[in-house]
Amino acid sequence: MASSAHKHHHHLPNPYATTAAPPPTPSTQPNEAADALSCLLHRLTPNLTLSLPTRHSSPPATAVVTTPPLISLSDPAETLRSNLLSAGSQFGFFQLTNHSIPSQLAASAESDALSLFNLSPDEKQLHFPKNWPLGYDAGDDDDEESTISGESSVCLDSACSSESTELNLTSLREFTADMAKLGLQLTEELSCAFGFDNPARPDPNKVCSLMWISDSRGTSSNKPALSGRIYPYAIGLQYQIRCQKYSILTDSGWTVVSPNVDTILVTLGDIAQVWSNGKIKKSRGRAGPNLSGANNSDCVSMTLLITLPVDATISPLLPKLDSGNGEESNPENDCSSKSAKEERIFNSFSFEDYAWRIYHERLHSKDPLLRYRAQLQRPLLFHTSINDA
Repeated sequence: MASSAHKHHHHLPNPYATTAAPPPTPSTQPNEAADALSCLLHRLTPNLTLSLPTRHSSPPATAVVTTPPLISLSDPAETLRSNLLSAGSQFGFFQLTNHSIPSQLAASAESDALSLFNLSPDEKQLHFPKNWPLGYDAGDDDDEESTISGESSVCLDSACSSESTELNLTSLREFTADMAKLGLQLTEELSCAFGFDNPARPDPNKVCSLMWISDSRGTSSNKPALSGRIYPYAIGLQYQIRCQKYSILTDSGWTVVSPNVDTILVTLGDIAQVWSNGKIKKSRGRAGPNLSGANNSDCVSMTLLITLPVDATISPLLPKLDSGNGEESNPENDCSSKSAKEERIFNSFSFEDYAWRIYHERLHSKDPLLRYRAQLQRPLLFHTSINDA
């Protein structure tokens, strides 16, 4: 991963207050239809029942544990991409085997990660960067509905930079670098499987990586299971050091999975869904340890995120895509064999504005990408209920 991309991400100034979203840009301004809908809803009588989206607060206690699809990185290219296409379009997650990450390195990196949470609160604030989203998050929100309640986390750049030379993070740095390389390899294979243009192919600076380490030890098992703050990403990778159940929130609801030891649990995020123009089924946020009946001493997770620099724009990357204004985009894509023009499902939008908004949300009851869907594809929420009323 190029250092310039990391430097830009690490030294981003934060001009906004910590509790408020940045000023809206034209890409996020409400349209006339949304304004009209808002006025209509305010005028509805109090006894009118509306069809609200299902509220996803936590997985059900009786959730069935499933085994994620198993994909071997050593399979021939055609088989590998076929398996990625199936898992990505049906589940949005899978477990990867025959990868290049040594189990001993993962265990050593976990020891380094645990040492970070053994620091005093003052040391944590002193040693870690404070440029959003990098740094230490105490996760001490008392809101029972908060997705970060009771969990602390540390977000580091791909070099695991710190403000102190006293911390020994050699194994964590090596592990992060190897996982980032694997993430870039998967990005390329996914782009070939789904036929979208890989932005990192011509310029590695178009993507970047973050190591997100979460400490759920002592977190109550009845707390929401989303793992800490939500941050946009294309691919998330978690090495399975031991047998551990995870809760994953997808567009279809909660799923509890139990990956095999020494595999890598891979989740496909919102950026990947937009890149593929909706073909990839996304996971919302990082996979979080399922604490029901688990040993909380094992609930420290290290997630490598393949994401974007904060000044990036998110948009569908399929070739011959109808942009909605009569024009076509047709980037070179050696892996794509698509020839027919396809309608754009998502509009282009600012990564920074989107990331800031979902990072500070407490409830994730509906898909955060809904507001960025192209006009003809927007779901007509409340339509049936209002007409019936």
